[in-house]
Amino acid sequence: MTTRILIPVNDSPTTKQTITDIITYKEKIASQLVLLHVINDQLAYRMIPDFQIEMVRENAEKAARNRLEILAKKLQDAGFTIELRLEFGAPRRVIPRIANEEDFQLLIIGRKNGSGEIRDVVFGSVANYVLHNVKCPVLLL
Repeated sequence: MTTRILIPVNDSPTTKQTITDIITYKEKIASQLVLLHVINDQLAYRMIPDFQIEMVRENAEKAARNRLEILAKKLQDAGFTIELRLEFGAPRRVIPRIANEEDFQLLIIGRKNGSGEIRDVVFGSVANYVLHNVKCPVLLL
């Protein structure tokens, strides 16, 4: 059986560092990875007329696909086999759903430096929420 590893990504410096760390420790990580980007469509598009919302959504999808391809290229150059996933929804809900329903054996997610444990407890973070809502082990970088 192939080890399935899910790696949620976005356009943050945390994601860039997570990808760098994965490449650094590539001998200890299975070579087949699934990169998942979740476009948060739960945001209220204030001040955007209804007829332009679809255009905003399409542009967000195009930017996310481009981002996924750039990250995949870095990992492929390091010897990984990559599958790309793009989903819409609230990241803190979509990531655990995919991890649990598709039986991933490991989830690797970055945690924002300096966000602080108290802030995470009071307000939560996507990484903190995912950590507590997936069945598989989580590697928090």
